Amino acid sequence: MTAKVTVKEVERVAELAHLELAPEETGRMLQDLNAILDYVAELSELDTTGVAPLASVTELGDAPAPTPRVDRVELSLDRAKVMSQAPESNGAFFKVPKVIER
Repeated sequence: MTAKVTVKEVERVAELAHLELAPEETGRMLQDLNAILDYVAELSELDTTGVAPLASVTELGDAPAPTPRVDRVELSLDRAKVMSQAPESNGAFFKVPKVIER
């Protein structure tokens, strides 16, 4: 594998995921991500000619697929009743405090 994850990329992904990595964790994460990419590259080299794609990795040979449930309309909660019990609402939506500061 020629493309490698850099420390800068690990730090950026951690920032986007709102993770605080200690310096020793950054090094381990760098190694782990590069090992994953190496393994994916290794898998990409396998010849899959003639291998049928799976809809699910849990397909069990000739076992019948489970029958999907029938969709049906059901009554929901009464909006006015629910909103009347909310600490804050505008009548249609709940109002919640801002939690992300960026």
